[in-house]
Amino acid sequence: MDVRGKKIFVGLSGGVDSAVSAALLQKAGADVTGVFIKGWYPPDMPCAWAQERRDAMRVAAHLHIPFRTLDASVEYKKSVIDYMLSEYRVGRTPNPDVMCNKEVKFGAFYRYAMSEGADAIATGHYRVGEKDQSYFLWAVPKEVLTGTLFPVGNMKKSDVRKLAKKFNIPVAEKKDSQGICFLGNVSVKEFLEKELGSDNPTLLYTVGQRIEGGYVIGKDVTNKKLVVSKTRTSNVQAVTFTDANWHGNPEDVANAQMRYRGERNAGYVEGNNFISARSLSEIPTPGQSIVFYNANDELTGGGIIMQ
Repeated sequence: MDVRGKKIFVGLSGGVDSAVSAALLQKAGADVTGVFIKGWYPPDMPCAWAQERRDAMRVAAHLHIPFRTLDASVEYKKSVIDYMLSEYRVGRTPNPDVMCNKEVKFGAFYRYAMSEGADAIATGHYRVGEKDQSYFLWAVPKEVLTGTLFPVGNMKKSDVRKLAKKFNIPVAEKKDSQGICFLGNVSVKEFLEKELGSDNPTLLYTVGQRIEGGYVIGKDVTNKKLVVSKTRTSNVQAVTFTDANWHGNPEDVANAQMRYRGERNAGYVEGNNFISARSLSEIPTPGQSIVFYNANDELTGGGIIMQ
């Protein structure tokens, strides 16, 4: 897209990636507006959203672009937090960042931007290389994803850092955020213990997780027991999935990934099943995402693991 004169709303998180994205669009002649998306935050737990918003404001001020705050707390609480807790309660392992992208960053934010007359939205997501975040984008509707700009999408993190220094971005030296989308420094374990209690510890473990004695390969939530193995290798070659969302043709699937930064398994899709060419590199985790790519490593689609 030729962005000259186009009205682009950039999701400014307070981090370096979105800041450089806004700067690049501005340099290219776009009419840029920075938007900080306010989510839902656990009461009485330390969340850094106020500081993140201040950092986003500093970036907007430095670039001399308009700055807005979008309150998406209702969408976030319902579609991310409530979903995550309900999945953990029944023993599955949810992927809150996937739902955050679908319902908040590319949901509430996209709808808001369009209602305000924006031509497109932009984010600081990476789509290739060691920071590839396409795994978390599979559930975003195709028409939204194809209409979104990713200014740093094909760059290396080191190059983004260099550009941040070149543009004198206020957050150029800021460390990357960790943890659940929008929960900042609050750990998943800490949050779950507060919300679910600690009387059933099996709820706090995920299949594939390393613990004393080996790896979790199964859970019995009702009887509060974990099934542990000394290895987490899988002997299965098929994964059943549901809630599929396709960006390309299922027939073009060449491999699948079941964990962020996990190994990709060569294979093909047949109905609601992914058939691997060999034993899967890890145990499928119910509730997690299985994300599909074609032979060119392009995001083709994804679904939620059922077994």
